[in-house]
Order: sequence, then structure tokens, then C-alpha cells
Amino acid sequence: MGATMQLVVGLAGVASSSPRLAPPCAVATATTTTTSCGVRKQSCSCCCGSHLPRRLQKHKQQRRRCGIRARAVETDAAAAGGEAEAEEEPPSVDFAFVAPRLLPDGTPDVHYRTACGGQKLRDIMLDNYIDLYGPYDKLLLNCEGGGECGTCIVEVVEGSELLSPKTDVEKELLKRKPKTWRLACQATVGNPDSTGQMVIQQLPEWKIHEWDK
Repeated sequence: MGATMQLVVGLAGVASSSPRLAPPCAVATATTTTTSCGVRKQSCSCCCGSHLPRRLQKHKQQRRRCGIRARAVETDAAAAGGEAEAEEEPPSVDFAFVAPRLLPDGTPDVHYRTACGGQKLRDIMLDNYIDLYGPYDKLLLNCEGGGECGTCIVEVVEGSELLSPKTDVEKELLKRKPKTWRLACQATVGNPDSTGQMVIQQLPEWKIHEWDK
């Protein structure tokens, strides 16, 4: 029989170890089941799928505070007593990358990053040291973004509207995969003026949990 436990949600559909960051109704039920081959999978559900991911919002606020402090130091050094003109924060997209394995306490391992749009998802992940290839992260085991091997698969949990349409390469290599799966080397994240939030499941073929839709 599968065990059932209660998890508090920090992102939309992503369990968090910080209950204070979750909206009041964001309580998810995670059910652990065992398949016929003995592999344990956890299914996560959330009643607040439309809420703005709280952790991503907090991450952006922290970056803003750091920028304000930095500008204040520069202003004091350059022109003491003058008023600094407020600089607008450049457009950016906030990401929550979810690892395929859970943390020891049973909660998802989530890594938060921010990047400018107009880039391939593959480049954003590699530039931010996010595991993309897993066991294929070796010389000659992947095509290094050429769209030939199909090893840079990700699952788009939230924010699919920010990605470019599927290419013919993706349609061919992923024709037997779920519709939410994309090739990171083929998917472009918006344009340089894009803003928003995305939740990306890393290495979906190796994950031990499932996302409820």
C-alpha cells in the first residue's frame, strides 16, 4: 500500500520546506505508490496552481534589495549629497529548476535562477550550473546542442507560454513523450523583453515523483 503524507507548497505544485512562504490554501497531498517494477513514485497535487510562485517572488525581491544597496554605495562615492535617479530593473525571467531526486526530508530539491529572455533554455541551464544531461553529461554522449541526440529533455511544469513553439526536431524526437516535455537545445525562452516565471523539471525520465495536472 502506498503511504500518504501532507506537504506544504512553496511553488505552484512544488513542495517547500518553508511553510511561511505558502499561501493559506496551498496544501498538497503527496501519495507514494510502488509500480510493478518496484520503483517508488510520488504524486504531488496542489489546489493553488494559479498562484504566483512565492519562492520566485522572494528571490526577485532579494535581488532588488541587493541592487538598491549597490546603487546607494556608488552614489555616495560619486556624488555625496546628490539624489540618485532610480534605475529600472532590466526585464528577466525567474526560474525554479526541480531536481529529479527528493531531499532527505522528502521535499523537492529546487534551485532558483534568474536570466534574460531570448536565450535557449539549454544555455540558461548550463550557464547557471543546472544539471541538464545527467548520465549523458560526458564527451560524445550528447550532441552539445545540435538537436540530434534528444538527451537534453526537460518537463515544463509552468510557464510554457514563454517558450518558442516546438521545432520539427522536437516533434520527431519527442513524438512518444508527454506534451509537456521539451528539448532544452531547441526551446527559446521568450525575447530580451520577456518577464515571467517558469518551473522546469530536470531530467524527467529519471524523476521519482509525478506532477498532477
